[in-house]
Amino acid sequence: MSRAPAQLPLGVGLRDDATFDSYLPAANASLVDRLVHQLDAEGEPFLYLWGGPGTGRTHLLQAACHAASDRDMRALYLPLRDLGHFPPLMLEDVERLDLVAIDDIDTVIGRRRWEEGLFHAFNRLRDAGKRLLVSASVAPRQLPVALPDLASRLTWGVTFHLHGLDDGERLQALQLRARLRGMQLTDDVARYILHRGPRSLGELFEALAELDRASLTAQRKLTIPFVKQALGW
Repeated sequence: MSRAPAQLPLGVGLRDDATFDSYLPAANASLVDRLVHQLDAEGEPFLYLWGGPGTGRTHLLQAACHAASDRDMRALYLPLRDLGHFPPLMLEDVERLDLVAIDDIDTVIGRRRWEEGLFHAFNRLRDAGKRLLVSASVAPRQLPVALPDLASRLTWGVTFHLHGLDDGERLQALQLRARLRGMQLTDDVARYILHRGPRSLGELFEALAELDRASLTAQRKLTIPFVKQALGW
């Protein structure tokens, strides 16, 4: 039995549905392949992902942690947008883990204690031969890093720019999530949800989860009239 990824004592966890299987790679296929194989002996020690909202940065970092757990490896997911107001004590001893995934690193850049903590953590992970995965909204050279040594470390890894999905790919992503839930989502119903629902893929997936619960309760197939009734659209 594989052990769960290392968790912070701060209520930070991984979403059960944030896996590589539930992510539609589209133009990001080469990156997903690198992530899947990062923990292999020949895998990249450091990967840096950047992209705008809705490109799946958080999903991919959490998927990497799930994948590490499935291989009986220890991983830590650090969402700095939520944790950045704490001192960087959670970076201590990270070199004991197999993978450290740092989400939204740009939210703590410019803060001396965090920059120094990250610099030393990066060095310890490298020296211990462990894996590091970092996400941000911009490329590493665009970060306003105050500590020159940290700026240098952030360019060590292989950098990937995450691309968003076009409308056709958004439809495929919605149908993929439905399929994983055991739901049959026709093209017509999927297009209706995309047209009438929120623009954010995360919110669309939440609507899909609500539809799943409603259809199970009512024992109804997903049709446009049922979607209108269940979601009030």
